[in-house]
Amino acid sequence: MSAPTALRILKRTVQVLAMAFLAPVALAVAWYFAASDGPVDWRTARSDSTGQAPSAENTPDAVIQVYAARAFRWRGAFGVHTWVATKHTGADHYVRYEVMGFGLRQGGGAVRIHPSIPDAYWYGKRPQLLRDLRGGTEVDDLIDRIDALARSYPYDDRYRLWPGPNSNTFVAYLARALPELALDLPPTAIGKDFLPGGAWLAAAPSGRGYQLSLGGLLGLIAAPEEGVELNLLGLAIGLDFSPPALKLPGLGRIGPSPDPFATGVSTRSGSLFGS
Repeated sequence: MSAPTALRILKRTVQVLAMAFLAPVALAVAWYFAASDGPVDWRTARSDSTGQAPSAENTPDAVIQVYAARAFRWRGAFGVHTWVATKHTGADHYVRYEVMGFGLRQGGGAVRIHPSIPDAYWYGKRPQLLRDLRGGTEVDDLIDRIDALARSYPYDDRYRLWPGPNSNTFVAYLARALPELALDLPPTAIGKDFLPGGAWLAAAPSGRGYQLSLGGLLGLIAAPEEGVELNLLGLAIGLDFSPPALKLPGLGRIGPSPDPFATGVSTRSGSLFGS
C-alpha cells in the first residue's frame, strides 16, 4: 500500500469516527436542552422517591439497587450520575453509597455513605434502575463487601468531573470487585473507564470480560454484559448483544435495557426497562 493511499484511509477513518461521536453528542445536547424546563435551583429541585424501590419497612429481605440519573444542569446533556443503595435483612432504612465533589469543597471526603431515599429524583431527573438484587444471606454478604470497598475507595480525597475519578469511577470500582452484581453501566456513565492506580488493563465493570483504558481518555471494553465499547475522550460508542442495542455518546443506549433483576443472586424476575 502506497503512502498516499494509507494517508487517505487514515483520513477517512478519522472523519468517520468524528461523525460517529460528534453527531450523537450534538443530538443529545439539542434534545436535552429542548426537553429542559429551564434553569434548576438545586435547593428546590425535586428529590422525593420515584417509587422504584420497595418500602424498607415492608420488605424484610436484603436489597441492593443501582441507579443512574442524568447529571445536574448542562452536564446532563452528556452523562449520568450513578449510585448504589442497600438495605440489610430486616433493616428499616436504606443506605446510599455515592461520590460527590462538593464533599471535598466542604472539607470532607468525596465518598458519601448515608441513610437516604434509594430511588430519589436527582435534582429533578428521574433515575433509571440498573440492577436490583434481593435475597437473604448472599445479598447481606454483598452489602457488607460494598461497605468495605466504599470505605477503602482510593480516591476519597479526589474528584474530577472529566475524565475521572468521579461518581461513575466509584460505582465501576465497586462493580469490578463484585462480579456478582453483573452491572452493565450505561455508555453515558462518563468516568467508568478511569481505572484506579493508573492501570491500563482491568476487568470490565460487569466483572466479566476486559477493559483497556489510557487514563479514561482512550479505551476499549469487550465483555458479555457490556458488549463492545470504544471510549474516546470519555465518550463511549458501541454495540450490546444481550439484549441487542446500540450505544451512543450523549444519547445512551438505543434499544431495550438489560433486565435489572436478571442475576443469579436475585430472587425475582422482572420486565425490561427502557433506556
